[in-house]
Amino acid sequence: MGRDSGHACEPVAANDMKIGLPPAPWQQRTGLAHLLDVLGASEDQTRYVGGAVRDTILGLGVQDVDLATKLPPDEVLTRLKAAQIKAVPTGLAHGTVTAVLPDGPIEITTLRRDIATDGRHATIAYTDDWQADAARRDFTINALFANPKNGEIYDYFAGLADLNAGRVAFIGDPLTRIAEDHLRILRFFRFHARFGRGVPDATALAACGARANDLMALSRERIADELLKILSLPNPLPTVVLMVEHGIFVPVLPEITSTDGLVVLIKSEADAGAPAAPLRRLAALLAPDPVLTDRVGARLKLSKAQRKHLALLGARQATDAESPRALAYYVGIQAARDRLLLSGHSTSQLNHWTPPKLPLSGGALVSRGLTVGPKVAAALHDIEDAWVKGGFAKGAALEAIIADAVLRWS
Repeated sequence: MGRDSGHACEPVAANDMKIGLPPAPWQQRTGLAHLLDVLGASEDQTRYVGGAVRDTILGLGVQDVDLATKLPPDEVLTRLKAAQIKAVPTGLAHGTVTAVLPDGPIEITTLRRDIATDGRHATIAYTDDWQADAARRDFTINALFANPKNGEIYDYFAGLADLNAGRVAFIGDPLTRIAEDHLRILRFFRFHARFGRGVPDATALAACGARANDLMALSRERIADELLKILSLPNPLPTVVLMVEHGIFVPVLPEITSTDGLVVLIKSEADAGAPAAPLRRLAALLAPDPVLTDRVGARLKLSKAQRKHLALLGARQATDAESPRALAYYVGIQAARDRLLLSGHSTSQLNHWTPPKLPLSGGALVSRGLTVGPKVAAALHDIEDAWVKGGFAKGAALEAIIADAVLRWS
């Protein structure tokens, strides 16, 4: 059930929950302490927020550090300029300024409240109310603030309890929160796949299923980004099963109807010690049909390289495992590995192996009597096929293949 955002509650401080923000390497980033001083963290004008707080409590590594501040964006820019900290107005329309520090960028966003939403974009107003800002966030576990100076955690909607229970819960009514931003449907499943334990929040799950058609209003790029993030997680299978069962894919990816292929793939990845690859896992959710997979890639606005790779995986066949090295010669090592994993077969024959180049040129065939033109190309094609089928023949075996082709095309 979502946490009520309509009733005020006291922030839960570190001492109340017997937990404060643990020390972590990211807190020692070069220039961060100075930035916090410039932004008035000692006067509680600026706090850590969101993922950095959540992940640090869980003992996870932190990549992105976000700050929330009472200061309006123009004041943030003025202070950073005066302190000679490089500032980039990356999202002024939404109150975000990026401070560029030696160890990476830090996003600073002024506290906000929503005025109007349409499922894709929000009209916001600035505020100095921490709880109002927390209330506009999606899930309780993402609405945690921490005081940079003493580690005090501010938890307005029982996010710490949900984090401890492995529960992803919306703040407020799930249907309302989804209506504000339709992408929250996919974000719910991504966060459940990453942080959830056991049965998901029933109210949230029901709301996502009921509003799945809302995904049709989103850009396909946003859908692709969230889906590939889900598939990048260590074991997204239980969550993807839920998504299929609750009809989440039907409005935008009706081609995904079964998770059987993903079951096979994740087992073979584990057996081979292969890292997660989201495109490979997407292919596992689609029928082995290169036209279909290319159509899905185009719909999701994937890059040309991604679409090409997905189509190669869609062209997988039951015979792929008969000659893994021949497969790799024609489609490339990575595509061959992925196709073998998709079918549950070993990739060991490709370990430490590089496809060789055909040790023959058209000029060599001309010197053997073939006339320059189409016959040379046809002979080279026949020789290459026979050479690959012969296990990349060498010596007398290769010479016999060449002689046979020259005789045939003379």
